[in-house]
Amino acid sequence: MRTSRTLRVLVVEDETSTREELADMLAAMPEIAEVSEADGGEAAVRLLGTDTFDAVFLDISMPGLTGMDVARVLGMLSTPPAIVFVTASESHAVEAFGIGAADYLLKPIRAERLAEAVTRAAAARPDLAAEPARDELAVVQIETGRHTVFVHRDDIHFAEAHGDYVRLHTEQDAHLIRLSLSYLEEVWSAAGFVRAHRGYLVAVRWVRDLRVTSSSGLVAATPAGDVPVSRRHARALKERLLAAVRDEGR
Repeated sequence: MRTSRTLRVLVVEDETSTREELADMLAAMPEIAEVSEADGGEAAVRLLGTDTFDAVFLDISMPGLTGMDVARVLGMLSTPPAIVFVTASESHAVEAFGIGAADYLLKPIRAERLAEAVTRAAAARPDLAAEPARDELAVVQIETGRHTVFVHRDDIHFAEAHGDYVRLHTEQDAHLIRLSLSYLEEVWSAAGFVRAHRGYLVAVRWVRDLRVTSSSGLVAATPAGDVPVSRRHARALKERLLAAVRDEGR
């Protein structure tokens, strides 16, 4: 199993305050052994010529060499580090994942998304990949009278809070189970379930599009039905959907 503090990372960002904040956030994480900083693309290339890193957290819009330029240089290395793009715009996401980025973070950076990006960066380096955690509730057992129904997590499109229960929605059916939504969010996060609303989790793999409706506002459309998306959770859901673009392209 990978031990703690094994990743050497480089933060490339021309804005000093943003660079220092990201470097501090990374240094506080248990997986990070060392954090180096570069104030632009040229400085990053110079560092990469003399040192090696496991992951590079790379701003896209920089004067001189842009983040995309630096990423192409990284791709020429014999053992390239994992790339995590950090940007204020969603517009480069498809191009970023097209060149093999491990993740794509939107500014301002939230701690939980940064932690997920570090996990993805480590997974992109087979020599650093952690032993998979025990997979909880991959199959849900539901008692219905005299019958026991087994529902595979991969078939669940979204989960809806229902009092002390949670209703699990598949394309053909819905099942009630006595669990809390917050518990499911915790154990199913790694499987792609994201909080879309105070009362809903949605499986990213089943989201076909996001759209605005006259009755419910923003919703995530799944084959099992539309899931309301609150303003508070919209950004995190969009980030996970962007990351899914990368995964599907591999």
